[in-house]
Amino acid sequence: MSKEINGFLIDKYNQYDLKDGATQGICPLCSHNRKPKNQKLQCASYDWERGLGTCHNCDTTFQLHTYQRKGASEKVYTLPEVTYNATGTKVEEWFKSRGINKQTLTDLRVGEGQEYMPQTGKQENTIQFNYYMGDQLINVKYRDGRKNFKLYKGAEKVFYNINSIVGYETCIIVEGEMDVLALHEAGVKNAISVPNGATLNRNNLDYLDNCIDYFDDKTKIIIAVDADEPGQMLQRELVRRLGAEICYIIDFNGNKDANDYLLEHGAEALREAVDKARPVPLENVSTLKDIEDELKDFVTNGFKPGYQIGLKNFDSIFSTYTGQFITVTGIPSSGKSDFVDQMVVGYNQLYGWKTAYASPENQPVYLHAHKLMRKHWQDMPRVGDIGGNKWQQVTDHVNDNYYFIDMDKYNLDAVLRKGAELVKRKGIKCLVLDPFNKIRDTNAVSDDVNRYTMDYLAKIEAFCKKYDVLTFIVAHPTKMYKGQDGKIEEPTMYNIKGGGEWYDASYHGLLVHRDYEAKTTKVKVLKVKFQNLGENGAEAHFTWEPKSGAFVPHVDAIAETDPMPWE
Repeated sequence: MSKEINGFLIDKYNQYDLKDGATQGICPLCSHNRKPKNQKLQCASYDWERGLGTCHNCDTTFQLHTYQRKGASEKVYTLPEVTYNATGTKVEEWFKSRGINKQTLTDLRVGEGQEYMPQTGKQENTIQFNYYMGDQLINVKYRDGRKNFKLYKGAEKVFYNINSIVGYETCIIVEGEMDVLALHEAGVKNAISVPNGATLNRNNLDYLDNCIDYFDDKTKIIIAVDADEPGQMLQRELVRRLGAEICYIIDFNGNKDANDYLLEHGAEALREAVDKARPVPLENVSTLKDIEDELKDFVTNGFKPGYQIGLKNFDSIFSTYTGQFITVTGIPSSGKSDFVDQMVVGYNQLYGWKTAYASPENQPVYLHAHKLMRKHWQDMPRVGDIGGNKWQQVTDHVNDNYYFIDMDKYNLDAVLRKGAELVKRKGIKCLVLDPFNKIRDTNAVSDDVNRYTMDYLAKIEAFCKKYDVLTFIVAHPTKMYKGQDGKIEEPTMYNIKGGGEWYDASYHGLLVHRDYEAKTTKVKVLKVKFQNLGENGAEAHFTWEPKSGAFVPHVDAIAETDPMPWE
């Protein structure tokens, strides 16, 4: 007997007490409902190695075993009380109006019961979607008659019906529990749903973080989310995290989702739509059809605004897109690393982006984490704060949003591989390489500095594009000269070793330069690849707040600037 399947420990072997080792036998889902003379017919095939059975009568697939959870979260969550009550007649009639039969409700353990709903401020009769992992109830989603929703307070967020994809090489991800039920009606059992739908601009996929190990063996992932803008943003994030090479998309032909498609076209047509799922467009290859929506949006609305950090004087001269990299330079101790921290904290606060650091100079790690903590705390934590509510809140936030790549010897290829893993497992949107000269490309064979730089930056650019990540490269200048006043002149990107290549290849370039006499820090735009994103040569001036480590706009130095194209 196999002890595990695809890394999942078997909790209960042969859960239906079928004939062990047989390749043919009865179906535990339909045989008992057939006519007496047919109940013992061998209508199902058993694959004990994969832990799956397939019925040729009811055309469904079932799991032979139950499994223990894989990749459990380190966090402590509240477990819901098991209060399952079967649905009543009125609820069953409503589901039937949506194309969902009673047997499907039973199969997926959909219940009914009273629950306090904050939207109405009182107890309501609710439909209860129970989220199981193995035999453990992890979460419950409640839905009342007014279409208000809530999840069980303090419970872990996971995919709905996650057990159903164990043993399958293919799975389907949808946007709601009703779509899982609709696919079940169509005979598609390996369907799961995100727990909280899609939200515009903030697709924090913590449920994917908690379930990522369930996708390790998947060779095909079909994404069938809503066709609206939040749904499409969710689709793009899932593709980014799970890998475009294995992702497929369903076209519901004008219908909103799987449940609507079921109602209009029927179960057989829905199953055919799943079978006809098309692969995500190939990387580095586009047709007009692939980019038609973006083209229409550009013609209608012009350039999309870039992402900003929440500091008005800087936002007025610089913004960026993801899938690009920014070169940040400046003389030693000018505040380059600190301002990069300010930027990623701004992106986190505005958009929920997570960041990974490969930062050999920002050691030890706890001091770097403390710097980030101060920026979020907006003050310097004290001994008396340890263990308090704010301490716990801020430390939890930094723990969940910032990741530190720690290596004995930093190698570019290894760092980018770890970055790709963090995209998949944690959903990072920013990667910081600080400084570039301590993250060597050991596979480079060229003795030519310019050639080496080209290869180095090409690898980073490919990573940014593939995973839609914004990467910061902190680069020290190698040539520094004193002016007639005895002060070191401001470096440019040409002062970095291999300078010409840095300027040509970088999407953006920033200079961070500290004026010790004035006690201000200047951030200057050295390059923007797209003029709608910033203004070459423009400057923003800051004072540095020692308690929080935050950069505060220096009002006296703010010059009047032309508005950005989107303002």
